[in-house]
Formats: sequence, structure tokens, C-alpha cells
Amino acid sequence: MIALWLSAVVGAGLAARSVGGSFSNDLTLSNTDSQAAYDTLRTRYPELSGDGMQVVIHSDSGVASAKVRAAVTDVVAAVRDSQDVAAVQSPYGPGPAMVSDDGRTAIATIQFTERAKDVPKESVEAAQEAFDPVREAGAQVEYGGAVLQGEHGPSGSEAIGLAAAVLVLLVAFGSVFAMVVPLLTALFALALGMSVLNVVAGVTTIGTSGPVVAAMIGLGVGIDYALLVVTRHREGMHAGHSPEESIPLALSTAGRSVLVAGATVIVAILSLYLIGIPFVSALGLASAITVAATLLAAVTLLPAVLAVFGAELDRFRVRRLRFDHGAGRVSGWHRWTGHVQRRPWPYLLASAAVLIAMALPLFSLRLGTADDGSAPKDSTERRAYELVAKDFGPGWTGPLLVTAQFDGQESKAAVKRQAGALRTELESAEGVQEVRPPRLDEAGTTAVYTVVPKSSPDDRSTEQLVHRLREDVLPDAADDAETHVGGSTATAIDLADRLGSQMAWFMSFVVGLSFLLLMVEFRSLVVPLKAAVMNLLSVGAAYGVVVAVFQWGWGAGLLGSEAGPVESFAPVMLFAVLFGLSMDYEVFLLSRVREEYLRSGDTGASVRNGIAATARIITAAASVMVVVFGSFQLNDERTVNLFGFGLAAAIAIDATLVRLVLVPSVMAILGKSAWWMPRRLQRLLPHLPGEATPGIRTPIPSESAVADEGQSARDGALSGPPVQREEEEEGERMPQARL
Repeated sequence: MIALWLSAVVGAGLAARSVGGSFSNDLTLSNTDSQAAYDTLRTRYPELSGDGMQVVIHSDSGVASAKVRAAVTDVVAAVRDSQDVAAVQSPYGPGPAMVSDDGRTAIATIQFTERAKDVPKESVEAAQEAFDPVREAGAQVEYGGAVLQGEHGPSGSEAIGLAAAVLVLLVAFGSVFAMVVPLLTALFALALGMSVLNVVAGVTTIGTSGPVVAAMIGLGVGIDYALLVVTRHREGMHAGHSPEESIPLALSTAGRSVLVAGATVIVAILSLYLIGIPFVSALGLASAITVAATLLAAVTLLPAVLAVFGAELDRFRVRRLRFDHGAGRVSGWHRWTGHVQRRPWPYLLASAAVLIAMALPLFSLRLGTADDGSAPKDSTERRAYELVAKDFGPGWTGPLLVTAQFDGQESKAAVKRQAGALRTELESAEGVQEVRPPRLDEAGTTAVYTVVPKSSPDDRSTEQLVHRLREDVLPDAADDAETHVGGSTATAIDLADRLGSQMAWFMSFVVGLSFLLLMVEFRSLVVPLKAAVMNLLSVGAAYGVVVAVFQWGWGAGLLGSEAGPVESFAPVMLFAVLFGLSMDYEVFLLSRVREEYLRSGDTGASVRNGIAATARIITAAASVMVVVFGSFQLNDERTVNLFGFGLAAAIAIDATLVRLVLVPSVMAILGKSAWWMPRRLQRLLPHLPGEATPGIRTPIPSESAVADEGQSARDGALSGPPVQREEEEEGERMPQARL
């Protein structure tokens, strides 16, 4: 098996090098006004239908100096004949000049023949290199625009996250070998997943954030899943099983939970395809590929590696081994859970109040796309943005394109008069800084305008301007013409509007699908409902924290980020990933609780023993996730910062407040009703492989043993009296979890 994995990783890596593609953002939005504007440009102005690049030229001595002007003029003439370039506009004319009032900054525009996702990277680089003579003439040259789509590859933060995960695993396991196994499995899975992702990028368009988001999720989930299985395997060996017996036992229990949880993550992420936006669904595909690789590794590679280490898994210990669960053993987790169970309502209300308070900023959520003002400070996009915003105005960093197709029966002179009148109306609209003279197509029936807002592309007032133009200004000023508002800024606004309108039903679909999966897994109606509500609370709290930091700017500077709108795709992407990851811990914890309940029939003790058996490992697994996701704050891309911060915050909230407070309090209140399922419905549900079979109950430590324990034996072990089992209800059959 190890040889097969080595071959698969090497083969996938070679395939990625030979047929792998590049990553670019496909912002095609069908049935939107911005897409209609693009379609008009493609039909009437083929040379303007592609995306462009701004070349910002700055010289303290003035861009009108003979040396700089001559260099710019020569370069513009040369670039016009370059491959994939449709048109080049010189800052000096012909046409309106693009030189700042102080004469120190100028903007040249390069229009490519295709949209950004289809423009070859080599063509963009060649156009940039062509401006080297302008630099040699003593001017500063910076670049901006939609075609500059840098792939967000490794930044070094992954290594820091991996180092932090090593420390967490070492503390959790207390053994070097036991720490190495999850890391080795996760790295193999990540290598395979990332290579497959590169191959897939050769046949479909995946956004520039895809690789780093996929790596973030794959590394965290890969370590997490392997850690859960390894912990159950070590527990089995500690109970006296040989490695040959313990590995299958671990796979039939923790491994089964991992498969159910991982399937939930994949289904939730792939549900992004239902939204119908290629850019968003492609990011989901990238993450699903790495999660699928980690699942495959957890049930194939991991058992093989465990078999290689055998009984030597706990060699090279850094501390004494400790287990919180076992026959007659009562630990601090038992005592904490018992404490919460004796006061369930106060803990339930207090924890729910905290989560709701954290989620309150969510009500001011504003979706959008951060402009280049949020780009890394040392990037050319950021420098170009700052020069343009300072010397021309922030609206010039993302102008709008307005198309107007007039009645073809009128003369060209009449169309010119109408186009001029429309320009006057656009100039008088609130929030407009400038409107460039209209450009008519060859047929003389269509005009295109460059409309410059007073505000930056990601400002709320720019969004309001776009809606005002579409709903009020254009219908009134040109009621006999077909008008559309497009451009990259309008496209970003349409993307936010589309995602905002579909968030509710998408979330409902994911929650409903997860509910059905958990209902089949736990044979209960109440447990899946409880899980859905709790996961919604934890995701809502994470959303609130993200809004407070990245939109309101609370502490954003500490993370090296800028305040602005929340990336429009982030909420749905975060929801899909977070809901799936929250289900990981739900499945792992409640699977153990159900085992104990089916073994004993005591609801209170089963929750205490289930939490005691899983709390330490859930805490360790969550810590790994938090440090891995948190390490991506060192990345210099705002989108990656936001995503990593949201994931880390949500996992921390879920593993502490939800799993250790809400779960025991709610389960204490529900009692046996938590496992209620109508008999008729239970007969209709399919049975998953490895499900529990009828058996005999066995005694487990009672709540009184936990409450009275005060002088525990070394390592917290204490033998409590067997529980007095309640009599079974008539006709009730209690199956025994198959081990």
C-alpha cells in the first residue's frame, strides 16, 4: 500500500508538470447586467471586449518631459503590435489625455483580446517588459487591472503551521512516532491532492485562491482525520489488543466516523455548484479534491503506516502516556461533564447568549470584492492603485463601462445627439466624478461610456451608484435605448448581489442534507436537529467575528489586513467548509456517546464517558486546525487572511464552547429523547456498513462516582461503582456497538 501511494504521488506530480494548468479567476455571471454589457462590447466593439491592464507612469520631474514622453510613445507603438493585444491607449492622446493635473502621473491602457482568464500569462508579462525603457528613462512604472491575477502559491506560512502542528501533536500524543504518523499521512494526501488539482486546472478554470485554500483545508483536515484514527488505535493497544487487532478496531469505529464526517464536508463543499457561479464552484472543487485525498489516505495509507510501526508506535516518549477513558477510570473530563449535567439550563443559556452576542455583527455584513487598495503593500497593484487614487481620484482605479444601444432606424446624427444628451445625464448623476466622451460603433447605433465614480471600487457609495444608474438614471435618460452597466467593478457588485440572494437557500440545502446523513448515522431525529442548530450557532459566531475584524477593522491591522467588504464568495465557502468540519467533531463525539449508550442504556453516564473519551483528542485536533489555519494569517493576500481567520475562529469556538458546554447541557436536558426515532421511519432508513448490532449492556461509571470523586488516584483514575441500570421499556431493544 505504501508503494502504491508513493507511485500515485510521483505519477500525479509528473502529470501536473506535463499537463497541469494555471489558475485564473472566471467571473462570468450569466443573466446579469454586467454580463449583458460585456456581450454588447463583444458584439459591437470586439477590440474592447477583453480585459485591460493599466500602466501607471510616475515621474517627479514630470511625465511630459521629452525623455519620458518619447520612451512612452515608442513603447505604446511597439505594444500595439504584440500578440493578444487588441488596442493601446497612449496617455498623451489621440483622444482625452490621461495625465494628472500636476503633470507627474500618467495612465496608459492596454486592452487585450480576451477576458482575464483566457489571456496567456506570457502575453501579460511581455507587455509589462515592453515598458522597461520607460523605467530606464527615469520614470516609475506600475501595473494594475483585471489581467494581473497572481497565483496564490505557498508563502512559507504552511511550514510555520506545520511546525506548530508538530508541537501540538507531540503534546497530545507524548510520543515522537505517534506524532509522525498523522503528519506523514497528511503530507502524502496533500501532495496527491495538490497534484490532482493542478491537473484539473488544465481542463477547467480554478480561481487564483484555489491552491492556497485547498492546501489550507487539506493540511488541517488531513492531520485531523489521521489523529482521530491513531488515537483510537493507541487506545485499543492500551486496552490489551495487538496492533493487528487494534488497527481494524480503530478503522471500524473512528475510521467510520471519519468517513461520515469527510463525506459531509465533501457534499457540503460540492453543493456550491448549485449556486451556478463558476468562480465559486471551482473553489469548492479545489477544496473537495484535497479533502477526498485525505479520506483516501485515512483508510488506506494510514493503516499501512500503523502496521509498519506496530507495537513501537509509542517509542521515544516525551511524557508519560495518559488516557482519560477506560474501565473504572474517571478523569477531569468526567468531572467537568458531570458538573455541566447537574446545571444544564444555566450553562445552555449562558453559552447560547455568548454565541449569539458574537454573531450580532453578522447583521451588518456587506459583501463585495476588495480592490487593489487591499493588495500586498509591496505589490505593483498596490503601488499603482495608490498613485492613481492620489493623482486622479479613487474612482479611476475601477471605472464603470456603460453601453447604450439606440434605435437603429435613426440617423447617425440623431444617435450622436442622443449619446451626447445621455452623457450629460450621466455626468449629473450623484456620485459621478467624470464621464468620458462616448465612443460610437461602426454602425453608429451603439455608444460606450467610461463613467468614473467619486469613490473607490469597494466603497459602498460605488455600489449604490451602480444600482442608481441601472434603476433610475439610465431608464429615465435613455428610455428608448438598451443600456447596461459593466466593467470589473460592476461585475464584482453583481457577484456580491447574486451570492447574497442565494445564501439562504444554499445554507438550507446544506443543513438539510447534513441532517439526513446524521439521521441515518445515529438513527435519531433529535440528534441531527441539535447538531444543525449548534453548528449554525458556531458558524454564525465565526461570521460575526469575521465581520468585526475584516469589515469593521477591529484589529485588522494586527493581522496585516485592511478594513473593507467581506469577500462576496467567503460566506458561502466558509459555511460549506465550516459546517462540514463542525460535523467532524459532532460525528466523532456522538458516535462514542452512542456506543456508550447502546452498551449501558444510561444517557447521563454515556455522555460523560463519550466526552471523556473524545475531549482530549477533539481539543488536540481543534488545536491543530487552529494553528494550521491561523498560520495563513502570515500570507500577504487579504482573501487568504480572511478565510484562514474565519476557519480558525470557528473551529476554536466549536471545539470549546459548543462541544464542551452546549453538547453536555443539551444532552442532559434531552435525556433518552435524544435518541428518539419513530419505528416506522427507522425501518425505512438504509443501514450504513459497520452499524451497531444487538448486544448486551455493560456497566460504566455512574454520575455519583464522578461527583464524589475528590481524591483520585494517579493520572485521575478512580474506580466507581457500577451504574444501576434503568429497566428497559417494553419492547425496547438496545443494540451493542460492534467492536
